[in-house]
Amino acid sequence: MENQDSMTGHLEELRTRLLKSILAIGLIFLACFFGFSEKILDFARAPIVPYLPTGGLVFTAPMDKFMAHVKVSLLASVILGSPIWLYQLWKFIAPGLYQNERKFSVLFISFGTFLFLLGSSFVYFVVYPMAFKFLLQFGGMTDAPMITISEYLSFFILTTMVFGIMFELPLVLTILGVMGLVTQDFLKAQRRYALVILSVVSAMVTPPDIISMLCMLLPLSLLYESSVILVGVFGKKEENTAVKSNT
Repeated sequence: MENQDSMTGHLEELRTRLLKSILAIGLIFLACFFGFSEKILDFARAPIVPYLPTGGLVFTAPMDKFMAHVKVSLLASVILGSPIWLYQLWKFIAPGLYQNERKFSVLFISFGTFLFLLGSSFVYFVVYPMAFKFLLQFGGMTDAPMITISEYLSFFILTTMVFGIMFELPLVLTILGVMGLVTQDFLKAQRRYALVILSVVSAMVTPPDIISMLCMLLPLSLLYESSVILVGVFGKKEENTAVKSNT
């Protein structure tokens, strides 16, 4: 009965944190949509504009342009609201930590926000220009691309979110290390398998060219190596983990 009550409490806590995150993102969305959606849309399509013959995307349905403003405003609200939903995530996992481990809250939120923004910025300023140049100029300039705004934004939003989330790898592994679920020695031993997994993920979530894949795989590999160092600094040591498991 206690386990059932505990599970119900965790689910209720998760629901509360999700609702607060959604509310915060919703408020930021309203500000973005009514105040800056045109500028955000211009910013979102800027990486592909140089390769479009008309200088802009096309749309084929009456609602496409309106939905484009909605989509980019929602993406902007998730990015700008990252400190808020990361704070709610921390509040959800903090009860599972020891009292002295909860002091990392500011570090968790700051580091998590930095990594999410780093991933979003990396794909925008590095990956997109190289990927679009390769894909849209491949085979010569005889054929002209006609890309719809809905197709482009679906690709843009998904890829931006994936890079932002994937760049949270050091944060996730460090938290697992703090909780004693992984150790530095474990990450070192699994480095080869981790590289294979990261390679598969990079191939699946990036545009279908080797340049984009490498642009994701290389930083993820560096982030994994940084995770090994961070877990060694902040994670529980082997003897402490063993004592905890015995007690």
